[in-house]
Amino acid sequence: MRERGSLRRTARLTRRFLPYFKPYRRTMAFDLTFASLTTACELALPAIVGYFTDAATRGVPPLTLQTVLWLSGLYVLLRVIDTAANYYMASMGHYMGAEMETDMRRDLFGHLQQLSFAYYDNAKVGQLMSRLTNDLNEISEFAHHCPEEFFIASIKIVVAFVILSGQNIYFTLIIFSVLPFMVLFSSRFNRRMRDAFRDGRHQMGELNAQSEDSLLGIRVVKSFANEPIEREKFERGNRLFYGIKRRSYGALAGFQSTIRLFDGLMYIVVVTAGALFMIHGQLTPGAYVGSLLYISALLNSIRRIVEFAEQFQRGMTGIERFAELMDESPTIRDEPGAVELTEAIGSVTFENVSFTYAEGARNVLTGINLEVEAGESVALVGPSGSGKTTLCNLIPRFYDVTGGRVLVDGRDIRGATTRSLRSLIGVVQQDVYMFSGTVRDNIEYGKPGASMGEIEEAARMAGAHEFIAELKDGYDTYVGERGVKLSGGQKQRVSIARVFLKNPPILILDEATSSLDNESERIVQRSLERLAEGRTTFTIAHRLTTIRGAGVILVLTEDGIVEQGSHDELMARRGVYYGLYRMHSRDGEERAEGAAFGTPRTADG
Repeated sequence: MRERGSLRRTARLTRRFLPYFKPYRRTMAFDLTFASLTTACELALPAIVGYFTDAATRGVPPLTLQTVLWLSGLYVLLRVIDTAANYYMASMGHYMGAEMETDMRRDLFGHLQQLSFAYYDNAKVGQLMSRLTNDLNEISEFAHHCPEEFFIASIKIVVAFVILSGQNIYFTLIIFSVLPFMVLFSSRFNRRMRDAFRDGRHQMGELNAQSEDSLLGIRVVKSFANEPIEREKFERGNRLFYGIKRRSYGALAGFQSTIRLFDGLMYIVVVTAGALFMIHGQLTPGAYVGSLLYISALLNSIRRIVEFAEQFQRGMTGIERFAELMDESPTIRDEPGAVELTEAIGSVTFENVSFTYAEGARNVLTGINLEVEAGESVALVGPSGSGKTTLCNLIPRFYDVTGGRVLVDGRDIRGATTRSLRSLIGVVQQDVYMFSGTVRDNIEYGKPGASMGEIEEAARMAGAHEFIAELKDGYDTYVGERGVKLSGGQKQRVSIARVFLKNPPILILDEATSSLDNESERIVQRSLERLAEGRTTFTIAHRLTTIRGAGVILVLTEDGIVEQGSHDELMARRGVYYGLYRMHSRDGEERAEGAAFGTPRTADG
């Protein structure tokens, strides 16, 4: 049962992989044609040697110098053909494998770009990188060698069986009766290899993820002097990977040893049975010598498959992991008939909206009703976990509502394409992400292909042009990985310039100044105020003093929107907002006092 399951799985994975052969079927056809030529050249030698042996021992027909030279010349010609065919297989076959690897990597990366926020909430980037690189590299070798090696082995088995059967069918059946036992015993180790290689691939991804996490957080590691802890974590994963490698090589050794055992058994069967048939006159000396050479060629091919077995299992494991990832479905999809939004006024409406991150879990938002007019400024405040960021993430459909609907300009956003919807919304986040590249590259990301004039104007509007001009290479300054060469305030202003360049009618500011020092906060706040002019703006505020001028302030708790109004109206009510504002104002005064006198303040004052 387990064997049938393994075969079914291999067949299923092969079917998933076959479409990638389609664009290169002509190359594959040539490759297999040349493979058959090399096989024919190899199988010609036993026939020639058998003919020479019979002619020399029996003298009918007599062995002459002319015959020897003619057949030897023919064999030399065949070896020339074999060399040319093998060159094609070694070059074009590998090119084809590399092309297929490129196609699969393109499709996999494109699919990863389509997956929703919900998938990345749980995914490890190191695992994904392993699948994009290591797995597909193994598949590339598999794509070229697998059809080729099995095709050659099949030809040798069939041709050897036909030729040997013509000489003595019983002798042939005795020889080939060993092959089923070879397959049966080796398949056990084959399964172990597949399981071990799959576990090894997963653990390699875990190692990549752990390494990436540690190296990206190297400043935190060093600030806490926790290098020994990181080395210990890595060593645990590394030793686990070593254990899996030991298991895989143990299975490979068992597989190779089994084949080697049956290799020897096959030879002794041929030698013994052939000698007995020859004693009784049922096999000629030439056929006997030829059969030894045919079996030698056959076993040589089987040895090649044995050597390829590790690569085959690695390739199948890579295909399995590729298919597993490609089968992940985006939770956010364009509905049939979804329309392109070319422009928007900017009004946003929530109609009885509810949302939960996981089926059966507690609702983060329940029954939210809200109407925001175009150009209106809305601030969202409340304790952590009250759903402020979640509510804003529903507008660009980073997540889909589980109840109710969200409308932009009166249209349900699920009826619009996600690409066109998100092109109308700009987001400035607290945790700014800078791509590896120049300052110009990072600003231009808001409008690919923008002119230098547009980029500089966006930077001026964001209050970033002055500090950029003072950088060593100006707009061509390399920012380092994740913008490490820029300060927090500088990165934030570059991200604001990016949104200025995009020029969206709807804006989401997600605690954009909460992690900045007082001076940087003032500069960035001015930039954000300029950015928000004339746009529908949702501001998630950490420091409540920054949103006093908002048109409408919404107070969210676990019970939903509990208060709504301007700053003065909410302060007059002396409700939840009043308490939050008083608390944040007091904290802000204490921080300012501590900064002024150079004395740190404790959490309790």
